Amino acid sequence: MVVTNLTTKLILSYFVLLNYTHDHFKFLIVRDFTVKIYTKTGDDGTTSLARGGRVLKNSARVTAYGSVDELNSHIGWVRAQGFTYWPEEILRQIQNDLFIIGSDLASPPEETKQVDKNIVRMEPGEEEVLEEFIDVMEQELDPLTQFILPGGSLHAAALHVARSVCRRAERDILTLAESETVSPTIIKYINRLSDLLFVMARHTNKQMGVADVPWEKPE
Repeated sequence: MVVTNLTTKLILSYFVLLNYTHDHFKFLIVRDFTVKIYTKTGDDGTTSLARGGRVLKNSARVTAYGSVDELNSHIGWVRAQGFTYWPEEILRQIQNDLFIIGSDLASPPEETKQVDKNIVRMEPGEEEVLEEFIDVMEQELDPLTQFILPGGSLHAAALHVARSVCRRAERDILTLAESETVSPTIIKYINRLSDLLFVMARHTNKQMGVADVPWEKPE
């Protein structure tokens, strides 16, 4: 099979070349990239990394890109709600970026030098795109003068859930970075993404005419 579509290349890079963490989604590398839904190779609680080596599924690296996968699922759920308060392309691009981050995290640089050309990684400066989105949305928002609680509209609440999952993914990535190599670009991007999701939640509430929920300091 000749791979020409960029999306297809990303999928093959992430699932075929990297043996994604969840074995029930693992692809077998065979002559024509035939898909096998289950392989039973992960029944012992381990998974493969970058065409070689096996680690426990609760290892720091698998936990990190597993959290990124969970975040991507939450972003997908937000997209499925059909929000129309900002360009849908924003979340679509974020999902694509998270897919690449998962690929990057699943491929330790020190273990993939020979196949690195086949691995899609985050490019430096990607977080700057998120900063541009933040700056545009903040121009339409009143300055924050107090802490707010997650909520308001249902749509904003969904974004706050994604934001909190993003923060957990960031913590898991930083835990991994304490002992193994992690691209600084990934750390910057995830940090900026949580900021964007916070601003998007506030922006959504304003567009819907729903006030943010203020934190009430105990007297």
